[in-house]
Amino acid sequence: MPIFDFLNPNLPAGLPTVRMPVVDATDANLKGFGHLVADADQCSVEIVRWPSVGTRPVDEDTGDQAGTTQGVFVSEWKGDVLYGRNEAVSGHYVLAYGTDPAQAREDHSRAPARMLLWHANYHPDGGQLFFPLDKKPFYVPLALPGDDITPQRFICFRFEGGRGLYIHPGIWHEGVFTARGAQRFFDRQGAVHARVSVDFAREFNCLLEAQLGDQA
Repeated sequence: MPIFDFLNPNLPAGLPTVRMPVVDATDANLKGFGHLVADADQCSVEIVRWPSVGTRPVDEDTGDQAGTTQGVFVSEWKGDVLYGRNEAVSGHYVLAYGTDPAQAREDHSRAPARMLLWHANYHPDGGQLFFPLDKKPFYVPLALPGDDITPQRFICFRFEGGRGLYIHPGIWHEGVFTARGAQRFFDRQGAVHARVSVDFAREFNCLLEAQLGDQA
């Protein structure tokens, strides 16, 4: 039984928000998180060897042979709800909201002015590539590794849409966030797809907020 119901997170109403700084993504400020990608075909994905559980090491020619999986990741606003669909791992999620989740509606087409993030995760088994197939602006909240994660450690990176993002194993993230409408991304990641999660709403009694700026 999954721990999270990603399509029905059932969040408490009226949660306070923690504002993430929003910065334009560059190779300089992405250092440690990953890097920009100009050509998806030239970007390799790091795979982490399966860890030893005792005093004997895992044999060097084993434990990292699952390789990668790939597919299309779709990020789509339906009213006040941002959905993500990841064909690479058959995932379907509520990524964020444009307003208090208790007030969110899907029956309008107004562009969101902000996004409210309730969950993030990292993959200990490998890195991940997101490359825009539709050349439009997008956002990715990221935090450096560590299971002692806090909301204040997240930075929201803004991308102009011409290049993609590669993130290292262990980097906290939550998919890719289109600025408005729907947007497709090529996704490549470790095939084991181990996932370690943080639930901001229940662990920290808050949501992470990023302003999306002028979408006109």
